[in-house]
Amino acid sequence: MEIWELVAREHIRDTLARYNWSGDAGPLYDLADTFCADGVLEIRGLEPLRGRSEIVAFLRGVTGSITVSAGVKPIVRHNVANVLFNEVTRDHAQVSCYFTVVTHIGLDHVGRYRDTLVPDGDTWLIKHRNVSTDWAAPDSAMARPSR
Repeated sequence: MEIWELVAREHIRDTLARYNWSGDAGPLYDLADTFCADGVLEIRGLEPLRGRSEIVAFLRGVTGSITVSAGVKPIVRHNVANVLFNEVTRDHAQVSCYFTVVTHIGLDHVGRYRDTLVPDGDTWLIKHRNVSTDWAAPDSAMARPSR
């Protein structure tokens, strides 16, 4: 493996972390900035969200409902595991990983991210993220329950 690829992989890991830290902490514009300006967030079962403003508007609705319905201090913690670099070139990367989400109810939902990232200066941004929720608690604060 060459040095450029090691550097790319670390930049990609940083982008994955910034996406989740920003989403958990609430600055959704910081989360949107992990996407390309024309990036796509595709959540299984929903219409794809195109561009940063659509992504922020949708996620604001999800996080806003947690604050209203929780009755307790809301908590959201995404944990990402098993980051797999399926392909890394100088122009793009295909990355897969698992996520587990804990909220004020406990284990809330679990699933997978499938990402295409592209370089943008010294960082890598998400061009397309496909989110698949594999399981959700019946009383999930964020996801539709599994069937």
